[in-house]
Amino acid sequence: MDRVVRRRLGFGGTLLATLFACASLTPSLLPRTWLYQGVMGAVTGIMGYAVGAAFGALGRGLIPYRLPERGRRIAWRVMLAGCAGLVAVTLWYSHDWQRDLRALMGMDARITWFPPVILAVTVVLFTAALLVCRLVRLAGRKLIAWFDRFVPPYVGHAAGVLIVGFLVAVFANDVLFGAFVARVSDVSSVANEGTHPGVRRPTSANVSGGPGSLVSWESLGREGRRFTGTAATPAGLAAFSGRPAAEPIRVYIGLDSTTSPRAQAELAVRELERTGAFARPVLAVLGTTGTGWVDPRIADTLEYMYNGRSAMVALQYSYLPSWVSFLVDRDRAAAAGRALFEAVRERWARLPAGSRPRLLLSGESLGSYELEESFRDLDDLVSRADGAVFVGPPNANRIWHRLTTGRERGSPVWRPVYRSGRTARFAQRPGDLRRPPEPWPRPRVVYLQNASDPVVWWSPQLIYRRPPWLEGARGPGVNPEMNWFPLVTFWQVLVDMTAALDVPPGHGHRYGANIVDGWAAVAAPPGWTPRDTWRLRRLISGL
Repeated sequence: MDRVVRRRLGFGGTLLATLFACASLTPSLLPRTWLYQGVMGAVTGIMGYAVGAAFGALGRGLIPYRLPERGRRIAWRVMLAGCAGLVAVTLWYSHDWQRDLRALMGMDARITWFPPVILAVTVVLFTAALLVCRLVRLAGRKLIAWFDRFVPPYVGHAAGVLIVGFLVAVFANDVLFGAFVARVSDVSSVANEGTHPGVRRPTSANVSGGPGSLVSWESLGREGRRFTGTAATPAGLAAFSGRPAAEPIRVYIGLDSTTSPRAQAELAVRELERTGAFARPVLAVLGTTGTGWVDPRIADTLEYMYNGRSAMVALQYSYLPSWVSFLVDRDRAAAAGRALFEAVRERWARLPAGSRPRLLLSGESLGSYELEESFRDLDDLVSRADGAVFVGPPNANRIWHRLTTGRERGSPVWRPVYRSGRTARFAQRPGDLRRPPEPWPRPRVVYLQNASDPVVWWSPQLIYRRPPWLEGARGPGVNPEMNWFPLVTFWQVLVDMTAALDVPPGHGHRYGANIVDGWAAVAAPPGWTPRDTWRLRRLISGL
């Protein structure tokens, strides 16, 4: 046991663990706290140790030569001195890097940063992780030794490695991750039964859960109740427009309403018919995040633009947090989006061509993925819908990925130009939608994506490939000191996702009033002016 658990650190593992931990101190997309940095240093350090130890073992197997004892001592001393100096330098500069990143985003640059505590947290967590890894290795050696008593050594070694690897994978996936998802599911299901403070059952028959609704208020879920219970009021709409306003239509089908996405979609269409949604000038199919959340700016903007003469529909496919749903419920999200859009469009297509409402799409984050999966490509989307606004699309969105990889030469991936912007355009700031200057016929598709949004840029490919958004000029709000490191950047951006909403609008995963400009570009009603957009931006920002 001592030879495995208490053995000295390896040369290659120590070197790469230090390099990886130091790389994690460099800037990423978003600011982070000193505690997050300590955890990040430990995780990236253990990754580096594994890589270094693997290369060391491979080198020893291929190269029989060994340095004499004196040479090894000198190499260790030189390496440890260099690592200590590198750790000191990066810890010193890390404070300035984080402060500069906060200033770049308009945040308070006065931060609490404890380099000695960061180092202590990193070392303690790294040691604990290394101990666990060595205990697993010890178990593997014991198993191989037992196999060697009955079978040839090469068979025993192969069997032992495969069995230990299988058990570790099962434990990590089915026990640790499975238990985590089950616990989150239990907590989320309880939360789904609650209601946000200040949200009351609507008195309007034009929204789900109200009088005459085909679905009960209780079945909508926590986010569904907020969606239908916070529709804009005619008084508020009239105050903005200066004209009498209509009552908006909001239809929502919760998970508890029926048994399957197809049944939910059919129920949604019946609810749209009940409320008279197909007689409105505009009908929007909205994608939801994991919990069933719809960004209120997406819904409110459309209602204020059309003075209440709008209808929108959404359904819930999960009550897990969005990032958990992205891992375990993506297929369900896609199935729900496809079922809802197809059901709505089939009913919409039965109307006379001259009396159909404009059929629009919108979704944020996983909600954009949910709806994108209803179409083969961009041409299919604009041939079957009258426009779309997608906000903060995940890197897994297939259509988004095709547009960004097929962008015109010279346009950056964080602000790509696809087919001269004739159909789809990408924006972080309102002025981005006016570029390129070529004509922009309808139907239009807008992607709102911040250059510092980790939801947009996180991908497993960050493990081994430098991303195009870190090549050439950095996008607005991205620290020019940020660089790509194998494995490290993958982990940095993944951790950034947990803080994606803790930054000002226009950075991270916060899009604020820019959603107004997206809708104005895609679906402005007749007579809508740039001044109206400016006024609505102010109102939505206040809400």
